[in-house]
Amino acid sequence: MQALRKPRPERGAALETVPVPIIGPNDVLVRVRAASICGTDLHIYAWDPWSASRIHPPMTFGHEFCGVVERVGDEVPELMAKPGEFVSAEMHVNCGHCRQCRVGQPHVCQNLEIIGIDRNGCFAEFVSIPAKNIWKIDPAIPEHYGAILDPLGNAVHTVLSGDIAGQTVAVTGAGPIGLMAIAKACGCSTLFATEVNAARRAMALRMGADLALDPSAGDVVAQVREATDGSGADILLEMSGHPTAIRQGFQMLRAGGRASLLGIPSQPVTLDLVNDIIFKGATVHGIFGRLMFKTWVQMTELLKSGKLNLEPLFGERLPLGKFADAFKMLEGGLAGKILFYPNGARR
Repeated sequence: MQALRKPRPERGAALETVPVPIIGPNDVLVRVRAASICGTDLHIYAWDPWSASRIHPPMTFGHEFCGVVERVGDEVPELMAKPGEFVSAEMHVNCGHCRQCRVGQPHVCQNLEIIGIDRNGCFAEFVSIPAKNIWKIDPAIPEHYGAILDPLGNAVHTVLSGDIAGQTVAVTGAGPIGLMAIAKACGCSTLFATEVNAARRAMALRMGADLALDPSAGDVVAQVREATDGSGADILLEMSGHPTAIRQGFQMLRAGGRASLLGIPSQPVTLDLVNDIIFKGATVHGIFGRLMFKTWVQMTELLKSGKLNLEPLFGERLPLGKFADAFKMLEGGLAGKILFYPNGARR
């Protein structure tokens, strides 16, 4: 099969011919229909310090996808998966035995492995998935939405980690995973998005933001406070991972508010703990992955309801052979999700 590989510890990738994965008795082989590029894939492609510390070439990367079950292992019950079913997968593989797994927190498993980072991923014609991680996609969900359930789950987990209905929300970093649409769909009252990229600010407005503010052109903290009668936003959803945006987010959060942090900084961040967290009585929630599998149920129901308009997210649809063009576009600031079709054109 054809697979997009990280062949060596250096910038770039290569399209290579490799054997189709041999599945074990508890695994499922999936023929990939569509796979989406994630910010993590950009790090791997660029071979930054994080990638150098985590990735062990040669390996196939990619961890956002949907596809059709090709075959199943001998010990996989038909109820879990059977050939021909349209599926995606939770790409975080937990051990099931550590303390976190035993107390119902497998998403932060001590021995967690991620398909596409620690194991061969889905930028390929076929991918092997543990049967316990397979998620059957409801027929009402379009194929291109099925390809982004992994990052969509991150956004749903972030939004629904506390009360949201009737709350004012500040989103720092208007990235491409549909967070603004989700917050609106879940009933927030007013949504503020802060983003330096003009194209992403425009996208935030199309997806439901009431105000899209440019931190490089004005005092966004003052603007949010003014729009909330001086109190600040009820909820901070931090998506950027940028130190300045994180600090601004905590400054615009009201006393007693909730901060849910998904963005990953590339360096340590200094915060005013006294004034922005302790004296505010703020609740701070670190977000990692998705709740397994509560978040998958939640986002499936949100998608089936028709309340999520994710169409503005989608950009180019490309074969794997055009991977260099795809990464160039994303590194240039394209806000959309680019989809690969390893087995040919989309349906």
